[in-house]
Amino acid sequence: MNAVPAAIAGAAVFTWLGMVLAISFLEAPLKFRAPGVTVALGLGIGRLVFRALNTVEAVLAVAVAVAVAAGSPGASVTALTAVAVLLLVVQLAAVRPVLNRRSDRVLAGEEAPRSRAHVVYIALELLKVIALIALGVTALATAV
Repeated sequence: MNAVPAAIAGAAVFTWLGMVLAISFLEAPLKFRAPGVTVALGLGIGRLVFRALNTVEAVLAVAVAVAVAAGSPGASVTALTAVAVLLLVVQLAAVRPVLNRRSDRVLAGEEAPRSRAHVVYIALELLKVIALIALGVTALATAV
């Protein structure tokens, strides 16, 4: 992969990775442990935070895809880019709507059972973290 696109892709990938780690694996679980944070309040905050995160993720995914496409990538960089982007698309198109419907019900005062979609979202986040680490390292390592 050419050096400048590889550097841009690497920077975008590791920024994306840092945001996912900070929000999904640090902020999200900790907010519910803060004193006075109810489930409804935590869900309301979480929806705002994840909407912002997902918007930035989409922008970074486009930046990565453009940089990779411009950089004469090898098959591994192309495949890892596709995996990371696909995982994000699945989260946004398939899992987030289910989670949003459940949080709407909880915020409306309904007692809703725990959602399996939440576990699916976390599993996809873990896979995305692995894909982003592999992509960032591979893109930078293959820079010509």
